[in-house]
Amino acid sequence: MNSFIPTLRLFLSAAGVCLLAGVFTPALAQGPGSGGPAPGTPTGVPIDGGASLLLAAGAAYGLKRLRNARQAKSK
Repeated sequence: MNSFIPTLRLFLSAAGVCLLAGVFTPALAQGPGSGGPAPGTPTGVPIDGGASLLLAAGAAYGLKRLRNARQAKSK
């Protein structure tokens, strides 16, 4: 009886996810002429702001890990 309740919860959550995916999938479809850029026009992608911050944060985190590893090795 103890293993029945977690199994039932897993089944109901999986069934709920499948039901929601089936209900909302048609809402993602777009009809013809639904907008967007005209064919052949270049689109600008703002990569500079977020990507440079993520790159700087990754470099800082890597340096911190490297320093901590060197300090632990010397002790």
